[in-house]
Amino acid sequence: MKEFYRLSTEQVCRELSVDPQKGLSTEEAKRRLQQYGPNELAEKKKRTILQMFFSQFTDFLIIILLAAAAVSIVVGEAVDAILIMIIVVLNATLSTIQEAKAEKSLQLLKKMAAPVARVLRDGIIKTVPSRELVPGDIVILEAGNYVPADGRLIESANLSVSEAALTGESQPVEKSIEAIDKPNLPIADRTNMVYSGTIVSRGRGRAIVTATGNETEIGKIAKMLTEMEEEETPLQRNLEKLGKQIGMIVLVICAIVFVVGIMEGNPVLEMFLTAVSLAVAAVPEGLPAVVTIVLALGMYNMVKRHAIVRRLQAVEALGSVNVICSDKTGTLTKNEMTVVKYYLHPNGWLKHETSIQIPDVLKEALVAATLCNDAFVAFKDNSRATSGDPTEIALALAAWDFGLKKPELEAKMPRVHEIPFDSDRKMMTTVHRKDHTFVSYTKGAPDVVLSKCMRYVSASGEVKEMSEKDREQILQANQQMAQDGLRVLAVAYKNVKEGQYQDLEQDMVFLALIGMIDPPRPEVKDALEKCRTAGIKVIMITGDHRATAQTIAKELGILDSEGKTLTGGELLNMDIDELVKVVEEVKVYARVSPSDKLKIVEALKKKGKIVAMTGDGVNDAPALKRADIGVAMGITGTDVSKDASDMVLTDDNFASIVAAVEEGRKIFDNIRKVVYYLLSCNISEVATIFVSILLRLPLPLIPVQILWMNLVTDGLPALALGVEPAEPDVMNRPPRDPKEGIMSRDVMKKIFIGGMLLSMLTLFVYGWALMEHDEIRLLRTMVFFTLCTGQLFHAFNSKSLKHSLFKVGVRNNPRLILAAVVSFVLLLGVIYLPGLQDVFGTATLAGHQLLISSLAAFMIVPLFELVKWFDRRKD
Repeated sequence: MKEFYRLSTEQVCRELSVDPQKGLSTEEAKRRLQQYGPNELAEKKKRTILQMFFSQFTDFLIIILLAAAAVSIVVGEAVDAILIMIIVVLNATLSTIQEAKAEKSLQLLKKMAAPVARVLRDGIIKTVPSRELVPGDIVILEAGNYVPADGRLIESANLSVSEAALTGESQPVEKSIEAIDKPNLPIADRTNMVYSGTIVSRGRGRAIVTATGNETEIGKIAKMLTEMEEEETPLQRNLEKLGKQIGMIVLVICAIVFVVGIMEGNPVLEMFLTAVSLAVAAVPEGLPAVVTIVLALGMYNMVKRHAIVRRLQAVEALGSVNVICSDKTGTLTKNEMTVVKYYLHPNGWLKHETSIQIPDVLKEALVAATLCNDAFVAFKDNSRATSGDPTEIALALAAWDFGLKKPELEAKMPRVHEIPFDSDRKMMTTVHRKDHTFVSYTKGAPDVVLSKCMRYVSASGEVKEMSEKDREQILQANQQMAQDGLRVLAVAYKNVKEGQYQDLEQDMVFLALIGMIDPPRPEVKDALEKCRTAGIKVIMITGDHRATAQTIAKELGILDSEGKTLTGGELLNMDIDELVKVVEEVKVYARVSPSDKLKIVEALKKKGKIVAMTGDGVNDAPALKRADIGVAMGITGTDVSKDASDMVLTDDNFASIVAAVEEGRKIFDNIRKVVYYLLSCNISEVATIFVSILLRLPLPLIPVQILWMNLVTDGLPALALGVEPAEPDVMNRPPRDPKEGIMSRDVMKKIFIGGMLLSMLTLFVYGWALMEHDEIRLLRTMVFFTLCTGQLFHAFNSKSLKHSLFKVGVRNNPRLILAAVVSFVLLLGVIYLPGLQDVFGTATLAGHQLLISSLAAFMIVPLFELVKWFDRRKD
């Protein structure tokens, strides 16, 4: 792409073959439309609902369940097959509903483009659809317009453009038409260019279109979004890995049992049915649905904590985040300019504090800043209404704090003449009637205003001649304020005579320097402290200048003496491998472009980090999409950033990110508890059947009983475990190692121990029953009751895999108590209701049989408490 900002307006007109006085002809515009295509963003083809639905059946665990259903149909177990299929379809439906909220980034990017544009064609200004703009068109820009395409300015009158959504720059950019002969200049510094999707905040201008459609800067972002592949979250990877592990174990166990049974002389068909029973016992049918529902419940809880999650799996992934890349403007700061400091010569500095008595010179300076000002400010019913340039609003509000109200000042000192601000003079001047005299007020760039001042007002109100030493001291003060990250304006005045408005900006009297900043949000410091406690590194990424970014970062505690700052220009000269070497030392990135943000996220991910990226502008969308978790601002965020994100903060509060991290960690803990509980219960079933076969005992459970345990007895408590309250140390531990899945070594060990303990207790009851009875249906009912009841008790063990049940508490999760009670009542129904006895192959148990089975089942609680006690002693 040609760097049009380096060319003069004449060169640009020649390059694009256009007469700046007439524009393109209608015929030429049509020809170029054929050549370049419409000024709109291309989009990739989306998947249909059916495609989304059928894609859910590619999961390894789901394939095993489908195979089990098929086998069940073949051997005549239709009830088993129906139950399995219900679970599979439910899971696929839930997942499809979530995925159906498909990414709409490109449509929203298209919405940002102006629907119509005013363009000079055939020497006449016409209104045409923006999609018909072509390179070479001359567009007319006015305050409030969206810029319809990228263009090089050829005319600018007091023109300022708000580029915050594209560059992250919090202030409107003052535009000029002068060429800037610097290669590789960041977008934010190309002051003679305008870009599609940005907004004209003040003034007017004309620009020659240099790029349309996907060739615009916003189009490049769209292209990045279309080319970016969807990446699985850690939970997706962990569940996929878990499904494959379970699948392999199922196949191996079934094969062993089948072979051993035949070698023992059992009939082939009987051993085949036994192998199917084992497969059903080993596969946790409810796991995909339960995990999906747990995540959905987590999403509901996060809404209450001001975070909307757009993808189920992102809930967990947020809990494993160890780096948050945060945009400054509007995320860490208020996104509004505020006056914080004044310099009065020669007395020095004054902070903006409403409690202090300000000297007359500062009062006059604030009057000057308020009257030489086009902002609208009004207060009504304890609420304020403002419009205009953020800097001018900040000046008017600062004066209002000291009782200098803009409407009253304007009524008392009406404006009679003005010289508007322009980027060449870098000043604005207004003339006001003051009683029976006239005064002009000027505000602007400190170095320019100061060069026009011959005198200054001291704190005592005395007007003194300005020496070169005075001028140097004021300039040093300006430099110090700039280094502190402040935006600085100088104000001056001049007494004039009515009608004599020549040389208003000469021989002025200097009043003060006024320093402003976009201040941090008050709640952010506490949120950042919680991040540090939780072992999460926060990095600031912004389009603002280095000094401003560093000041805010130091004030918040993001940047310390060891932290580095990089700018977009420095990043431009680094390849990804060079950035990877230093990325962990960098705390602040300033003056960055969209591709820079993407580069930063990729470098962090190459370092093995789980990255969350917060943002609110169009410029953030690719990085939000590439990050493990993209976090968009709900109030100030663009629709593009929201739709490219995984999570949206409804209150734009950085503190809500910390709440979301806590919720994410809690959810992962709960998913781990659910997985632990379901798999340890399944192991107890497998071990009970496997040992019985090896001991040549009758099959202790039939497939329909196993399915009941997996779907009802285990399912309801598993759901309740999914909403278990957070453990006490959830935010006092470092982020989980990204390589550590749900099935850590400790969890796998406890799954095996818990399952074997339950199996041993059940086999004890089976052995006792065999000595007392020989009726197979009654034997199986005792085994069925013991296992089901033991699993319900074991659900309370699963409330924490580390802390004692007595420390965590039994009553802090009423849903678990309710789930256990309901499951137990249903179990009694299966055993004692005649109609259900026939379906589930059960028999009525006597009182002493229930007592023996219940006592054996309860023993899982003290036994597992011993296991956790030994583990805590090792730690």
